[in-house]
Amino acid sequence: MFILKILFKNAFRHKLRTSLTVLGITIAVLAFGLLRTVVVAWYAGVEASSATRLVTRNAVSLVFFLPISYKEKIRQVPGVTEVGYSDWFGGVYKDEKNFFPNFATDAKTAIDLFPEFIIPPDQKTAFLRDRKGAVVGRKTAERFGWKLGDIVTLKGTIFPGNWEFVIRGIYRGAQKGTDETQFFFHWSYLNESLRKTAPYRADKVGWFLIGVKSPDVAPDVAVAIDKMFKNSLAETITETEKAFQLSFISMTEAIVVVIRLVSFIVIVIIMAVMANTMAMTVRERTGEYAIMKTLGFGGWHISGLIFGESLVIAAIGCASGIALTFPAAKAFGDSLSQFFPVFIVARSTIYMDMAAGLIVATVAAVFPIWRAITLRIADGLRRIG
Repeated sequence: MFILKILFKNAFRHKLRTSLTVLGITIAVLAFGLLRTVVVAWYAGVEASSATRLVTRNAVSLVFFLPISYKEKIRQVPGVTEVGYSDWFGGVYKDEKNFFPNFATDAKTAIDLFPEFIIPPDQKTAFLRDRKGAVVGRKTAERFGWKLGDIVTLKGTIFPGNWEFVIRGIYRGAQKGTDETQFFFHWSYLNESLRKTAPYRADKVGWFLIGVKSPDVAPDVAVAIDKMFKNSLAETITETEKAFQLSFISMTEAIVVVIRLVSFIVIVIIMAVMANTMAMTVRERTGEYAIMKTLGFGGWHISGLIFGESLVIAAIGCASGIALTFPAAKAFGDSLSQFFPVFIVARSTIYMDMAAGLIVATVAAVFPIWRAITLRIADGLRRIG
């Protein structure tokens, strides 16, 4: 306790300089934590993927459709338990800036395939009975103030026109990291309209959602499905849900790399600032260290004092940065929820913040420690007065 008291007194002997250094570390750790949280949020869909779900899409590209008739053929593949389908609808609410993920889907199967979306039984029944019914995530409902029974009109971008829906269900996530921003409705409602307005687009889906008995049979099921439709007019690629999500991430991989690089550059910059602070501190106390050596204190004692002081400054700044990361992440996530539906500070991010603080403290103390240890007593005493 006595040593800790000395370390704090030494650290704040020059209050202004130490306070500015702590502020710099706080801002750096906050920036590092937010940037790492952005990276984690980027991969949120991948982490939430189920090992027992497969996705079958057109082998050429996701923008090309698959015949709805594939559903029954896929269902006959050994190991398949459920088969659903979806289309990316791409509708907007009132204005283009009001973006949120919305899908036309095989309603009942989709509900069964995604147990992480918790919908009250009465709302589920109401949704399945209403052709214009829709289910929306809790966050999107709160964002626009939607309630059960509200009539919502989405302006189609991929499927032109104004589409009217009735909010029949509001789901919540089974876990903290579950996406609660999605909006989905009956594919049959969309298909009925397409048969009248664009028959060439009717009876086609964007992708099939496939439930399998266990992750062990997933590779065999995927191969069997793709083999079944080989040399057809619409060949398929079947992959795990995780691989399907990663295919989207790969399109923006360069952005993720840049964010990661910037997060580490921030730490390097504050490391230089911290090293400068510690170098100035040791230079000012050269005489004190010389006197300590004359009194019999060894290099380990002096090293401990310098490293301890560096650690105290870094720890205070790091703790402040971590504490500020949570409210900052919440504000950031709320303002950009349409792009980052899941924006949560992961435990791994906190560990990285702490590791960064320890590295900064250690690196910043290395040169000052070496300088203090190699200092000759006579040289140090000359600086007194």
